[in-house]
Amino acid sequence: MRIHIATDHAGLEFSRKLVDYLTDKGHEVVDHGPAEYDPQDDYPAFCINAAHAVVADQRNGRDALGVVFGGSGNGEQIAANKVDGARAALVWNLSTAELARDHNDANVISIGARQHSYDEVLSFIDAFIAHPFSGEERHARRVAQLAEYEQTGTIAGKDVDH
Repeated sequence: MRIHIATDHAGLEFSRKLVDYLTDKGHEVVDHGPAEYDPQDDYPAFCINAAHAVVADQRNGRDALGVVFGGSGNGEQIAANKVDGARAALVWNLSTAELARDHNDANVISIGARQHSYDEVLSFIDAFIAHPFSGEERHARRVAQLAEYEQTGTIAGKDVDH
C-alpha cells in the first residue's frame, strides 16, 4: 500500500521514524514534508498535499492511505479535510483508529505527536492500515451523504441549512 505522510515541526521526528517503519513493513511511503525542522513552519500545505495525493491515488485505483501529524493533530485534520474526497479522522487510541476505517471509511488519520508515545502512534497506524471499512449499509449511506454534500452542497431528502 502507498502511505502518504505529512507533519509540522511537532511531528517531524515521528514522521522520519515512520518512513523507515512503514517501508520495512512493505509499504511505499511518500513524505510530503517538511524536509527539515522549522519551529515556524505552516502545516496546511503539507497536510493538504498528502490528502490530495491519497485521494488521487484512490481515484486511480491504487491502495493508499494518509497519516498527518501535528502537536495535537487538530489543525492537521482540519487541513486534510479541506481536500475534496478526503475523510480525515483524529485518532487518539486504538478504538478511534479502527472506527475511523470501520464506520467512516477514513482515508487519512491525524495524530497529535505531542500527545502520544512513538509506540502508541505505531499501534494506531497499524490498526488504521489493517482495519477495513465495514461496508455496512448504514455506514456506507452516511459516507455517501458526506460525499454528496461535498459535491453538491445538499443531501437528497435531508434538510441542510446553508
